[in-house]
Amino acid sequence: MYSEKVYKNHVKGDECMFKKYQGKKMLIILIVGLFLFVAGCTNSEGVAKESSKFPDGPIKVIVSYSAGGSSDLGARLLMQYVEKELGVPVVVENKPGAGGWVGWEQLLNSKPDGNTIALINTPNLMTGYLDPTTGRDESLESFELIANHITDPGVIAVNKDDDRFNSVEDVIEYAKENSVTTTSTGALGDDHIASLKLNKNLGTKFNAVHNGGAGESVIAVLGGHVDVLFANVGDVTTLYNDKELKVLGVMSNERSTLLPDVPTLAEEGYDGVFSSSSRGYAAPKGVDEEVLKVLRDAFEKAIANEEQIKKVQETGLQVDYQNSEEYLEFLKEEENGIKEINDLLGW
Repeated sequence: MYSEKVYKNHVKGDECMFKKYQGKKMLIILIVGLFLFVAGCTNSEGVAKESSKFPDGPIKVIVSYSAGGSSDLGARLLMQYVEKELGVPVVVENKPGAGGWVGWEQLLNSKPDGNTIALINTPNLMTGYLDPTTGRDESLESFELIANHITDPGVIAVNKDDDRFNSVEDVIEYAKENSVTTTSTGALGDDHIASLKLNKNLGTKFNAVHNGGAGESVIAVLGGHVDVLFANVGDVTTLYNDKELKVLGVMSNERSTLLPDVPTLAEEGYDGVFSSSSRGYAAPKGVDEEVLKVLRDAFEKAIANEEQIKKVQETGLQVDYQNSEEYLEFLKEEENGIKEINDLLGW
């Protein structure tokens, strides 16, 4: 048996060893805890960094028109190249209706994370919120613009067998004295607004006959049911080359490279009347600037791709890249042009 002194010394030694053990244990716990904390922070930072990477999944592109139309085909063609630039799938989703606003309202109601964007067309975009009967509160400020892709200038054309008209002057001067029917792909579309601008600026008497699309417009003129075709370069290039239509004038600042022999209205002495349908892309308001930069850079490179440009031209359309700032200025000019004919629109 231990003596009392030995026992006390032994207990005292055990207590010292226990304290040392407890100290080491606490040190180990602290070290392990610190390691886990640092690892956790590093991991969370890594996750945050990864989650903030854009794009990290498919991009949806809303096309507010039916599949197979020129807007849809142009978008699908371009998205092949945007997809390569972004490195993720880019999926086109058609949402036709309300002159484009079924799709655009879906865009504006989507989460502003850059994963949903849309094709926007003029002038339907602006007429859809400028028209007071729609009750919409949206404006250009509701969108984050990415880039313009295509600008399709307006044209004035007639049946190849119509002997009354062989120049823009023939059409304009005749329409000042007589009521002349013109085609339109829908109320407040670019064709309709072009005829109203001419009526306001030149005193013509164009009366738009609304139909369901450019195809119907062409058939109406070729069949002799409507006097004058108001359409776009992309709608008439093939027919012009095949001598099925007489394209008399282009409503743009410069001649179209697809119709180099056709003069502009300004060249014919009718300055100040421009018409086009532009097709660009936008995201909803509120998308982070870094995300927007990724999208804008990808679209710029895709639109500049020579193969893409060639394929677009083969469809009868003309690439017209405008960055977000240039595109905004263009849309503001288009908006002002619509406001100038508010009285003719009954607004």
